[in-house]
Amino acid sequence: MEPGPPGSSGPVEPGPCLSGQRGADHAASASLQSAAGTEPGRHSLAVAAVLPAGGCGERMGVPTPKQFCSILERPLISYTLQALERVCWIKDIVVAVTGENMEVMKSIIQKYQHKRISLVEAGVTRHRSIFSGLKALAEDQLNSKLSKPEVVIIHDAVRPFVEEDVLLKVVTAAKEHGAAGAIRPLVSTVISPSADGCLDHSLERARHRASEMPQAFLFDVIYEAYQQCTDYDLEFGTECLQLALKYCRTKAKLVEGSPDLWKVTYKRDLYAAESIIKEIISQEICVVMDSKEDNKHVGHLLEEVLKSELNHVKVTSEALCHAGRHLQQIILDQCYNFVCVNVMTSDFQETQKLLSMLEESNLSILYPVVVVSVHFLDFKLVPPSQKMENLMQIKEFSKKVKERNILLYGLLISYPQAEIQP
Repeated sequence: MEPGPPGSSGPVEPGPCLSGQRGADHAASASLQSAAGTEPGRHSLAVAAVLPAGGCGERMGVPTPKQFCSILERPLISYTLQALERVCWIKDIVVAVTGENMEVMKSIIQKYQHKRISLVEAGVTRHRSIFSGLKALAEDQLNSKLSKPEVVIIHDAVRPFVEEDVLLKVVTAAKEHGAAGAIRPLVSTVISPSADGCLDHSLERARHRASEMPQAFLFDVIYEAYQQCTDYDLEFGTECLQLALKYCRTKAKLVEGSPDLWKVTYKRDLYAAESIIKEIISQEICVVMDSKEDNKHVGHLLEEVLKSELNHVKVTSEALCHAGRHLQQIILDQCYNFVCVNVMTSDFQETQKLLSMLEESNLSILYPVVVVSVHFLDFKLVPPSQKMENLMQIKEFSKKVKERNILLYGLLISYPQAEIQP
């Protein structure tokens, strides 16, 4: 087993959250303790996750394995790891990757500061990769920080939108029934062809479901199933729940999943995933100004216009003064869009303060941060050469911060000085 790079394993801590569900970790932990029959102060249910990531992505038709394909210049698997990391009660996450991609995976863990990740070498099939992950959790290895969990989650590296509530449901059901898996209604009717290519029979769609991920198992159940299964199962099988039923006589509890559990399979799915991520990180805009005390401040007027025009977006405002305590909290709450208002000034003093705070927060490691630096100037008082110089400054400054995944845009607005005065 390959441990992650330095800093990739450590104390359990919630990872960054894509969906913005604040406080969900504590609620889920309490629910999990209740499901495990524990009391506060005692150890809660030990949960780990195994992520097979050894596929080559043949159906996607690209040379790069789909789990390493980029979405917004970040590998797909990083989004999936983030979704699992933010669940504080998942103690360990074991990722199975091929030997040739081991260093790539280590660099992803290091670059995006993933925690609680351990790496194992994948097998040539999905089941063999999962078995490798289970072995790493079952065996006491030298210098390994892994320990055998009571329940293990099995998920796909290319399903990045899994939410904590469905993870909690399958883990709770697995604790009670031994195995559990997410399901979704069938979209198309399933048919069985005959040997000569004609229709043999079809399944009644209303009576069947599509098996999805995540799935969860009592560790001893699924590990025993993999130890007993045949080479044919390991080579051609795809359903973990069937192995638990076949070899351990454990009937899995089926849990209705959400539409977000879909799997990135084809190239077009990458564009769909990008669209979803953009929508999620575009739900809030923060208007930053030098003061919030003056209700006639042009920044407040801009805020009101944005609220009226962008009904589906949360628009807030904060001041950079007083050490920006409230603004820092907004950054911690992961707002990725900022409008920095500069009144009657062509320099970047206010914008630079904001950018410094964003860089210190490392917010842009996971997603691009958009900053629009708005300058309200009286064009009658500013010569054309000065306006052109301002535009060039914005252009050069934007090149510099783009290296930190911060997208800076400049906007010069003619605003006569007389209109700014009360």
